[in-house]
Amino acid sequence: MRKDIKASVGKRLGRIEGQVRGLSKMVEEDRYCIDIVTQIAAVRAALRRVEEEVLKDHVAHCVEHAITSGDKADQRAKIAELMAVIGRADR
Repeated sequence: MRKDIKASVGKRLGRIEGQVRGLSKMVEEDRYCIDIVTQIAAVRAALRRVEEEVLKDHVAHCVEHAITSGDKADQRAKIAELMAVIGRADR
């Protein structure tokens, strides 16, 4: 992972960690259920953004390297890996 992406992902995950702690506190405080569900949706959306950032970097670095290497087996493996991850993302 490139350094700039790693730093960005680290910051985002730190914020998400804080959101999850906030959710735990909301549950402990018996906050309104809809408010909790709204915050859960916000955490999921933030995680999706992190996932997208990591996948973009993977394609720009790992998949691109496999393509330019000319190694057909590596190319097929990287594409299969990517398709499996994308397939699981919708579940």
